[in-house]
Amino acid sequence: MFKKILIANRGEIALRVIRTCKEMGIKTVAVYSEADQNSLPVKIADEAVKIGPAKSTDSYLNYQSILAAAEITNADAIHPGYGFLSENEKFSELCQDHGIKFIGASPEMIHAMGDKSNAKDTMKKAGVPTIPGSDGLLKNIEEGLQIAKKIKYPVILKATAGGGGKGMRIVNSDSEFKDAWEKATIEAKAAFGNDGMYLEKFIEEPRHVEIQIAGDQYGNICHLSERDCSIQRRHQKIIEEVPSPFIDEKIRAKMGEAAIQAGKAINYEGLGTVEFLVDKNKDFYFMEMNTRIQVEHPITEEVIGHDLVMEQVKIAAGIPISGHNYHPNAFAMECRINAEDPFNNFRPSPGIIETLHKPGGYGVRIDSHIYSGYTIPPYYDSMIAKVIVKANSREEVIKKMERALSEFVIEGIKTTTPLLLKILKDPDFVAGNFTTKFMDTFEY
Repeated sequence: MFKKILIANRGEIALRVIRTCKEMGIKTVAVYSEADQNSLPVKIADEAVKIGPAKSTDSYLNYQSILAAAEITNADAIHPGYGFLSENEKFSELCQDHGIKFIGASPEMIHAMGDKSNAKDTMKKAGVPTIPGSDGLLKNIEEGLQIAKKIKYPVILKATAGGGGKGMRIVNSDSEFKDAWEKATIEAKAAFGNDGMYLEKFIEEPRHVEIQIAGDQYGNICHLSERDCSIQRRHQKIIEEVPSPFIDEKIRAKMGEAAIQAGKAINYEGLGTVEFLVDKNKDFYFMEMNTRIQVEHPITEEVIGHDLVMEQVKIAAGIPISGHNYHPNAFAMECRINAEDPFNNFRPSPGIIETLHKPGGYGVRIDSHIYSGYTIPPYYDSMIAKVIVKANSREEVIKKMERALSEFVIEGIKTTTPLLLKILKDPDFVAGNFTTKFMDTFEY
């Protein structure tokens, strides 16, 4: 087992990893930017190393500073959390070169799944259902138009190096194609330095359902059930739940087996998530694979009774997994609280938290790094807390979440809590009757 782990991240996920490491008797090293010197992970970790200015590119994305911090503190492993360098092929490779265990995917696995076009091709060869579309990258607009006519509109153009909805355009006709192509490639080039595009049939009225998988160093892979992440705004998830109110045991089994096939196709090691779009007929299609722990991992922990961060660390240390698949034994839901004003075009709301009261009670869990007097910096992602609840039915979960959110007091800044409470009361949400387009028509 590792003696010391450096956490190459910030905020709630850094705190989450530190807590598990402490329970495992592993020393921890927090790294921080100038903006995060008073953060909770820095206060709680055994050691802390400043790695640069507030800007992410000079701190949390700075390979050299993070590796130097690992070497001067004698850390034998690095946990990247999610975001930042968690799916960075080069950083994973550098960790290998420096003899430091990267608690995540290998460079080869990240490469296989990081490029969306390559990932889709790999999944097709593995027999995982994929959305009809181009075989690899499009050579030009003309090829895209030919494929669009063949598979029929609507289609969606996607940046091969994309994420977070950037470099994506829905196209409904030939006349829209050129303009959509130009805008998508320009956006992709600016965001990712890569304007490669591929094309897929646009699935109307889809659900976004993902399967958590785990694979060890000995070829064993299992799935840990699904999460429904359909409530999202601009491709950013807002509310996640397990089990999905849409799929049944038969579909769950099929999706779980497909996710295991996906993992086996790249000899996957670690925790990963295979994401699917599920259409109104309950046919599902591979969308992408995230080779890291997800923001929404706590709801899976709640319904299978396992610490997934601990599982990550054990896998990285060479401990085999149990190998059997898990199914939800309860209902769980997560709401993400962001420092934003949802009634003012989601304007960011950094600043000092003047008053803070976190909810509690049976079946309520708060994953957050904030405290009273803490200053939320304007430089990073706006998520400041996750409220996770567990109960014996979906109806109870919704009621418990409403109660918990209504108790959560954060004064001094604006948060998305009022919006979350409004969604929880929506009749379609309560009935489980929603798709990824839910927020497009939701009034707030």
